[in-house]
Amino acid sequence: MGLNGIDGLIIDLDGTIYLGAKAIDGARETLEHIRSVGKKVVFLSNRGNYSRKMCQDKLRVLGIPAAEEEIVLTSTVTAAYLLEHDPDSQAWLLGDPGLREEFVSHGVKLAATPEEADWLVITLHETLTYAELNSAFRAARHGAKIIVTNEDKTFPGDGGENIDVGGLIAAIVSTTGASVSVVVGKPSAYMSDAALRSLRLPPERCLVIGDSLHSDIALGKRAGIRTALVLSGSTSLEQAEDAEERPDFIWESIADIRTML
Repeated sequence: MGLNGIDGLIIDLDGTIYLGAKAIDGARETLEHIRSVGKKVVFLSNRGNYSRKMCQDKLRVLGIPAAEEEIVLTSTVTAAYLLEHDPDSQAWLLGDPGLREEFVSHGVKLAATPEEADWLVITLHETLTYAELNSAFRAARHGAKIIVTNEDKTFPGDGGENIDVGGLIAAIVSTTGASVSVVVGKPSAYMSDAALRSLRLPPERCLVIGDSLHSDIALGKRAGIRTALVLSGSTSLEQAEDAEERPDFIWESIADIRTML
């Protein structure tokens, strides 16, 4: 099976393009090649603690230029969800400053206190303090509905696996008895629909490339998009071969696509 008919690439970031602050070997050159042969690109990430501007800046430092409209993050899609489904609501945020930056850029209303919040938004928070966690607890205790950018338990970083949003969700749910109302991140249709809108292409003309069976490959399978798993992040070859839903392609890294374009 080749890549005939593929005009758009939906590309994950963590574990696919970079690990921590370092680009994966060959990623920059591969993206240059992808663009040179006329393929459209959207970067689709479960990162909710980044804004698109922050992500754009990080990619630029790595030598990978990207337009803002080519970046779709869970912070982006979560903000859009609230504006569409509950535009007059107020949100309380549990996450790094990038989440707030993205919400402000979309015009989402933010609550002045946890008790006033209609929604509690939970994402990755790498600089978490007890006071911030306790404020989120209070928002949920006072009836705020919980929307989470993703449910991933870990993500790949410089020194190995790191705790992800799942840990923060567990802390709030277990202490308040509340349940999560909306999960935005991959593999949800919210994310695949946003990526396809960005590319302006139908599913059958796209390919998902990522390092996670649960997030990336499952997203493609649910949306009818072909999939390529890269072994440069969180998944081993053995795990890929044992998966119930196997990807269409298994590559050592994104650089392997160059021989197919």
